[in-house]
Amino acid sequence: MNRHRTRVLGDRTLAPETLMMGYGYDPALSEGAIKAPLFQASTFVFKSAEDGKRFFEVAYGLRQRDPDEALGLIYSRINNPNLEILEDRLAVWDKADKALVFSSGMAAISTAMLALVRPGDVILYTAPAYGGTEYLFDRILPRYGVKAISVPAAEGAAALDKAMIAAAAEARTTGGRLAAVYLETPANPTNQLVDIARAVAGAKALDQAEPPAVVVDNTFLGPLWQSPLELGADLVLYSLTKYVGGHSDLIAGGCMGGADLMARVGEMRTICGTTADPHTAWLLLRSLETLHIRMERAQDNALILADRLRADPRVSAVLTAGGPDASPEQQAIFDAQCKGSGSTFSLELPGGEAEAFRMLNALRLFKLAVSLGGAESLASHPSSMTHSDYTPEAKARSGIGDNLVRLSVGIENVDDLWADLDQALSAI
Repeated sequence: MNRHRTRVLGDRTLAPETLMMGYGYDPALSEGAIKAPLFQASTFVFKSAEDGKRFFEVAYGLRQRDPDEALGLIYSRINNPNLEILEDRLAVWDKADKALVFSSGMAAISTAMLALVRPGDVILYTAPAYGGTEYLFDRILPRYGVKAISVPAAEGAAALDKAMIAAAAEARTTGGRLAAVYLETPANPTNQLVDIARAVAGAKALDQAEPPAVVVDNTFLGPLWQSPLELGADLVLYSLTKYVGGHSDLIAGGCMGGADLMARVGEMRTICGTTADPHTAWLLLRSLETLHIRMERAQDNALILADRLRADPRVSAVLTAGGPDASPEQQAIFDAQCKGSGSTFSLELPGGEAEAFRMLNALRLFKLAVSLGGAESLASHPSSMTHSDYTPEAKARSGIGDNLVRLSVGIENVDDLWADLDQALSAI
């Protein structure tokens, strides 16, 4: 399918927010429709038997695609016009060779990791991580001979360096490899940062034939505020449900990276069938047009609220990425790799679960719900909700106390949001 992929205007390179309005789509191919229609089709008609043969040869890796050859449309588990346009636009934000979209964030994570590992391998990951990620690593992958080892992000870069060396040595004892170093940064829900560039350097310095892939879950900051591929990461993952979708009305995930590694991920997606459906892709195309506006407004609101909360004696601490409450090491990492702190942060209250619950139950504008990155503001209690399966020891190690409340700040009027937090804090 031939589509417009021009990123320049004369001698000017166009910005991502401009490209979101038309990149990868030719209205002439769709009766002049200004927006891509919804291609709600399961299969696509070949012009000839020879075309069908060529398309399958490329799709199933039987031959390399010619430099100017487009992958023809076959079947929506493999490709679809809405998916292809969406993936072209997502790749723009992260300056990736290739982007792939999945039916959920966990589908993206699971498919990517299955493409990287084999029995006997080890994965090293930073904790805390999203609960589904840790469940996959700690409970599912070991059934297939893959061991996962965690290192607390709060222990810092030196601890991660040592953990990589130890994990690679352990993998060698069983004939395996350290297949991946998986970073969630900022961490959910503590906003602890991991130094991506240092992790990449440590992975390349390991004593094994092929360095482990450095994989970064960039959901918390999204493509506006952090660019892991530019820092040397091999793959970047997203729950597109969050900021990219941004309207709390869809579930999707994304994976981006270099062409060779993404070909392996794409093969696994085709066979596992974890592709996003056309309607979800169409909704995400809608959302990408306002991504920068929503994320900028939400971050502006979050910065104002965080400052006011820090000055409030009813709050013990406010945990933003690289913020004033963070250590000098954390602040240095933020300065080196982040363009903004995003709009999801946590606060610690005096007391414990009872006080946190009183505050949460008193909120009126903030909705009591998990997830984040929507246009509306949300609040949750990680210890009893998203991270409820952590042991008390794991919670303590990761800094997830019963007094911790996570806020995902939306795009409402910031003074209205502050009025809601102010009255809710009075309920403690």
